Amino acid sequence: MDQRIRFAPFGRLTSAAKHWLLPLCALTASFVSHSDELTQKQLEDVAKVRTLASQSDLSWQLLESLTTEIGPRLPGTENDKLTVAWAEKQFNRLGFDKVWLEAATFPEWRRYHESAKLIAPSEQPLHITALGNSISTPQQGLRGEVVLFETFDELKAAPVGSLKGKIAFINYRMNRDIDGNGYGPAVQARNKGAVEAAKKGAIAYMMRSVSTAHHRFAHTGGSHYDEQVTKIPATAIANPDADQIARLLKHGHTPQVEINIQTEDLGEGTSFNVIGEITGSEFPEQYVLLGSHHDSWDLGTGALDDGAGMALTMAAAKHIASVTRPKRSIRVVLFAAEELGLWGAKAYFKRHEDKLAQIVAAAESDFGADVVYAFESKVNAASLPLVRAIAEQLKPLGITYIGANRARGGPDLIPLNNMTSAPIFDLHQDGTDYFDYHHTADDTLDKVDPEKLKQNTAAYAVFALMAANGKTSMQGK
Repeated sequence: MDQRIRFAPFGRLTSAAKHWLLPLCALTASFVSHSDELTQKQLEDVAKVRTLASQSDLSWQLLESLTTEIGPRLPGTENDKLTVAWAEKQFNRLGFDKVWLEAATFPEWRRYHESAKLIAPSEQPLHITALGNSISTPQQGLRGEVVLFETFDELKAAPVGSLKGKIAFINYRMNRDIDGNGYGPAVQARNKGAVEAAKKGAIAYMMRSVSTAHHRFAHTGGSHYDEQVTKIPATAIANPDADQIARLLKHGHTPQVEINIQTEDLGEGTSFNVIGEITGSEFPEQYVLLGSHHDSWDLGTGALDDGAGMALTMAAAKHIASVTRPKRSIRVVLFAAEELGLWGAKAYFKRHEDKLAQIVAAAESDFGADVVYAFESKVNAASLPLVRAIAEQLKPLGITYIGANRARGGPDLIPLNNMTSAPIFDLHQDGTDYFDYHHTADDTLDKVDPEKLKQNTAAYAVFALMAANGKTSMQGK
């Protein structure tokens, strides 16, 4: 978002929490639509779907199965293949009208070994991880003096050759906020830090984890090289270890570090977007797109990123189908290879490029599993009455409407945003704690609250059903 928007985390909104946990059928009569977009019968169906989703354990059951029976899902691995088969099976089991796969290629990469330690002024272990796409160190590892930079811009400003034989270290601290607004600036260092370090002569790159945590877990994530610049190993260390190095420098020491990471570039790999559709009764070729991504990093089990998104979007569509048949189709797309560079999303929107106008609304869940606290659109002005009507039906779930009409959507919707004036929606989740676990070994099922997952599922179900039943097209902001 362009502005920082602060709301009290949902867990502190006691009255709101009680409100949405009540049997919601009793609330139907109190809702008044902001427009004539939906009939009274359709609004009654919305209330039924909201109640069903708020009480059902389906999204939790799906997430538990995925993270327990499969676990981590790095693109191209055997677990990635198991995930594709699992998702296809679940769509069919849940009774989706159409289920299919679409291939997506990507640069396949593996992590095999990672270790590091301080070797001066004393020997101390460091908790480190290779960044995605990183090359290996030599088999025996490498050693070098650490040079600290507080920001990516400071590294960029360093003189050429000033880091010869040394290890560049960016110690940028990501701020904590409900909307995760500190992530973008921190990711710049992750994406291109190794390139800038190599330009200055560094033999390796190390960064403070893109994280708000105090836990001693290193956070991985995608990094990228420039083919015109020498490639050097790219790593991240746990935040307490980053603090340790910074303190050593403050005390006048010259820290030296040994790093050993072993990885492999396997060339082009193939995975599949897995797609399930509830077919609309009147305009089946038009559809609401609910997105998430089915891959994950290999350190944890991908419960928050993005198993929860998979489970709740699948469950939301199923709950709608259990109550009514929407006018337009609802298509759940589980994108492949998001973590390595949005490869599944790029393939999907390129494949459907000539039919993007058939998407009447799109939203992605890829920000964990804490509560949805706000709702925002990016649609044409004529569609705002429908947007406000949707917002009204989200109020019982404790969700506030943001009327700026500047939604951006999740990462997998970036290609869609770049290709068309698509009707994009954000169901903003509370991300206050999300980056404590993001891309770490600590991204596991126990971090998900089943009741909050139900609230997310209900929010997506209400949004998708109303968008599918609206009278007007929301294309063309």
